[in-house]
Amino acid sequence: EVQLMESGGGLVQAGGSLRLSCAASGFTTDDYVIGWFRRAPGKEREEVSCIGCNDGKTYYADSVKGRFTISSDYAKNTVYLEMNSLKPEDTAVYFCAGEESGSYYYTRLFTYWGQGTLVTVSS
Repeated sequence: EVQLMESGGGLVQAGGSLRLSCAASGFTTDDYVIGWFRRAPGKEREEVSCIGCNDGKTYYADSVKGRFTISSDYAKNTVYLEMNSLKPEDTAVYFCAGEESGSYYYTRLFTYWGQGTLVTVSS
């Protein structure tokens, strides 16, 4: 059974940092595209970053470029999102999602989703 579990969310002051983890089970992350999404109160879900999705490389939304870094530890089957210089507008529930690389190439959709972890940035 494919499962994704996020952790690492919490409350942080503006300018601070957090590292989110997405632990995968039931598949190996090097065969999958893994994305990080967020949903802020009253807003649409936004794709923040992904790894393996951009011709095998990484993608960052303009809103986080230069502040967030996605990485993967294949030995631990875990994908991380390092978030620095956090702003109050980064407050959201963060989700990771996974899709088999071959399928993602054609659909650009994610089948598997975690439950989310809440990040709150205070001003």
